[in-house]
Amino acid sequence: MGEQSVPEQGQDGANTDLGQDRAHSARMYDYYLGGKTNYAVDREAAQQVIRVFPAIESVARVNRAYMHRAVRYLAQQGVRQFVDVGTGIPTAPNLHDVAQEVAPECRVVYVDNDPIVLVYADELLDGSPQGQTGYVQADATEPEEVWAAVKEQGILDLDRPVALSLHALLHFVIDAQEPYDIVRRLLAPLPSGSYLSLSHCTGDFDPAAWQAITDTYTQRGTPVQVRNQPEVQRFFDQYGLELVEPGVVLAHQWRPEAGSGPGVLIERQVSLYAGVACKP
Repeated sequence: MGEQSVPEQGQDGANTDLGQDRAHSARMYDYYLGGKTNYAVDREAAQQVIRVFPAIESVARVNRAYMHRAVRYLAQQGVRQFVDVGTGIPTAPNLHDVAQEVAPECRVVYVDNDPIVLVYADELLDGSPQGQTGYVQADATEPEEVWAAVKEQGILDLDRPVALSLHALLHFVIDAQEPYDIVRRLLAPLPSGSYLSLSHCTGDFDPAAWQAITDTYTQRGTPVQVRNQPEVQRFFDQYGLELVEPGVVLAHQWRPEAGSGPGVLIERQVSLYAGVACKP
């Protein structure tokens, strides 16, 4: 795979600059997961993070396993509509695979503003014939833009409960961008009985390492802000959401299942809070 920044064809046939000349958080995450949708510049940046914090690969796998469990739980609770904001590069099984395994009629809309995700979007649209999947390009920091794009798809009925997924997204939204207000606006159109599921990196258990990680991402053009447990909890508390047991916990502790994610882990190796809550 070439390292030079060259345009590639998007779904609409237009040339798209995928930025292969600079490290990208989604491709670095793909590398942590053992994927192949990454370039030398991404691997170099990811290796820099790994040298500082070797457990970052476990964090990525724990996040993925948490997503699978949360989606499965929500589908088992009767949720049939999902919006996944900050989708990233497809990694099977994707959210719709998990939801539609429980209930084939589930409908899923993926949202991302990254051109590279658009290139691979076909992998997000292979859902069950009983259900429906869609992909829209929109920026998570512009909630009204997100919902306008989702509504235009015509896949979801926003008068019925929706599960909003913000997995490993909000640590890329720094305080200056008003992340709590963004989440409030993303939740605003959703009816009673909808859910919020999120995961968020934390420096609570190794502040020095996570400061170095933050510096690495920021120096390469992707500002990062990790948050402590009360700050992550605030995403739920300020809206009166009703947390599902066990609340906001380290992601591997959220309704663990045998064989889900890496083996026995200590807190430092996870460094990721997660939770699910219902909108009353």
